[in-house]
Amino acid sequence: EPTLRGLRERRIPYAGFLFLGLINVGGEPYVIEYNCRLGDPETQVVLPRLTSDLLDLFDGLLDGTLAQRQPDIDARAAATVVVASGGYPGAYERGKVIDGIEAVQDAHVFLAGVTRDEHGEHVTAGGRVLAVTSFGLTYPEAAHASREAARLISFEGAFLREDVGAE
Repeated sequence: EPTLRGLRERRIPYAGFLFLGLINVGGEPYVIEYNCRLGDPETQVVLPRLTSDLLDLFDGLLDGTLAQRQPDIDARAAATVVVASGGYPGAYERGKVIDGIEAVQDAHVFLAGVTRDEHGEHVTAGGRVLAVTSFGLTYPEAAHASREAARLISFEGAFLREDVGAE
């Protein structure tokens, strides 16, 4: 609300995504960053819930009719878990063979820091290697499902943060 109020008071027109990175301090949310786009993990958890046409919503932004368009949103909760390379966000090795992607069912697997080697196998190529997005009736259910699906995927040095989203 303070952000939207500030934009209105300063007569700053804005149309598009406005991402607020939050941190929990003593039970209170604090804004630690603003972005005018969705980053990878945000996109990977927000867009799978959108069941209506995203381009139609963008058209509404362009022609000023967004308020008259009603997006259809999946009522279930969604959570995304990032699987990263050992050492990330510092130095990490590349070229580790990734196994188990095909074993993931009922979840979206988004490849990020991944390439194929000379044999056509998926191998690591970045720090944030992939993300797994799952649905649940509640956020804890969705987060649990994403962690369980992510555990089906393996590569040397793989890790996922168990504490992200725990609060």
